[in-house]
Amino acid sequence: MGDENRERLLKEEDYYYENCPGCKMEQYNQLHRGFPFRQLLMVSLIVLITGLPISSFFPFLYFMVRDFNIAENVEDIGFYAGFIGASFMVGRALTSVFWGIVADRYGRKPVILFGTFIVFTFNILFGLSLNYWMAIITRFLLGSLNGILGPIKAYASESVNEEYQSIAMSTISTSWGIALIVGPAIGGFLAQPVEKFPGIFSSEGLFGRFPYFLPCLCTSLLALITGIISLWLPESLHMHDKNVPSHSVSYEALEDRPGDCNGNESTLTNESKELPSKPSLFRNWELMSSIIVYCMFSLHDMAYVEIFSLWTVSSRTLGGLSFTSGDVGEVLAITGFSLLVFQSALYPYVERIFGPIMVSRVSGILSIPLLAMYPLLSLFSGAVLHIIVTLASILKNLLSVSIITGMFIIQNRAVDQHQRGAANGIALTGMSICKAIGPAAGGALLSWSQKRLNAAFLPGPHMLFFILNVIEAIAVVMTFRPFLVPRRN
Repeated sequence: MGDENRERLLKEEDYYYENCPGCKMEQYNQLHRGFPFRQLLMVSLIVLITGLPISSFFPFLYFMVRDFNIAENVEDIGFYAGFIGASFMVGRALTSVFWGIVADRYGRKPVILFGTFIVFTFNILFGLSLNYWMAIITRFLLGSLNGILGPIKAYASESVNEEYQSIAMSTISTSWGIALIVGPAIGGFLAQPVEKFPGIFSSEGLFGRFPYFLPCLCTSLLALITGIISLWLPESLHMHDKNVPSHSVSYEALEDRPGDCNGNESTLTNESKELPSKPSLFRNWELMSSIIVYCMFSLHDMAYVEIFSLWTVSSRTLGGLSFTSGDVGEVLAITGFSLLVFQSALYPYVERIFGPIMVSRVSGILSIPLLAMYPLLSLFSGAVLHIIVTLASILKNLLSVSIITGMFIIQNRAVDQHQRGAANGIALTGMSICKAIGPAAGGALLSWSQKRLNAAFLPGPHMLFFILNVIEAIAVVMTFRPFLVPRRN
């Protein structure tokens, strides 16, 4: 009977590879051990179109709020701008766990496809906003209905062999970092096209009436193309037919069961059909500690992104650098290219040597003195100012993306596959709450700092970047034991 059991088990295994999408992808990865270029390319595109709508509006947000005529004073523009940035994150915070559960139950691919459609639709509507409240509502719906980011993290870790896991996580953070950099470049170059390209765009046309529609249209078209390509995206979630025994039962276990030789196969079938129990994710301190640290760094990063764009375009009389949206776009485009080179060529090797926690910790420590020097940039002007701001932006974003990559790796190692979507949903909820606070608080802090340029203690932007450094320092302290505890495999 041992030979019969072995033959039956092989048939069940063949059944799974034919009917379970995750098993088929696993089998493909085992047969093709080379670098998973196609999988990582698709992950990069999906993360890119998820991040672009979040960041592309930062360079023109100041001018968009000004054109809505909702701020009574110019110093209050940053305050109102912060709420538009926060509305997206509030929406995402309310639904991230839901989308993670959906991805665990029905697969990663359906959530990804739906999310790309949402990006295409509501990003266009945001560009066509007629007033302040329409802008807030469209951003809120874009955040709440787009559940891509959690499932794509799970997908990246599931779609490659274990030896490429750090590269897969690095791909996510690289693409995310590039989106947060290239997005503002797109917004800076393409916003207000009638003023920048009067020979191409007419003031009487669509782009004259909606001066901030062109960058939104470009990112939406990229989302549409990515959504079409994603139709051929293979599913990575193991979805087994419960009516067929699991192929995870070993040959030896089958032969050792006393009931097998007596025709008592129903006992085997019922026992093997039992699914693994799902312990509470909230009791998994390895996961929860990494999420809390990740949220602190996210709060800092989102506030920094909001502040950097608003601060650089502010007048020098208000402590800013008097950059144009095009100047900001140029700085961030160069920064995005530098991120691509660093994350693809250097980060996997650095992480392999020092580990994700040490890389994140050192990156956070180095960010503090760098930010402390930002207010001194106003002492420079002309080409020298542009070069120094670009170098500072490159270094700051390299450090930030290294931190986020490390947190991605720690989170996905803290749980098994059948809980990975929900775990990433919890992480996204916490991160979205912090990132909702970040833009709103960043805009309010900028407005407050511009009203205290003559203060005796930390005047103007000095106070602004000091508060950012306090948040960063708290996050760095939390990377040490006993707070942050990585999973022991």
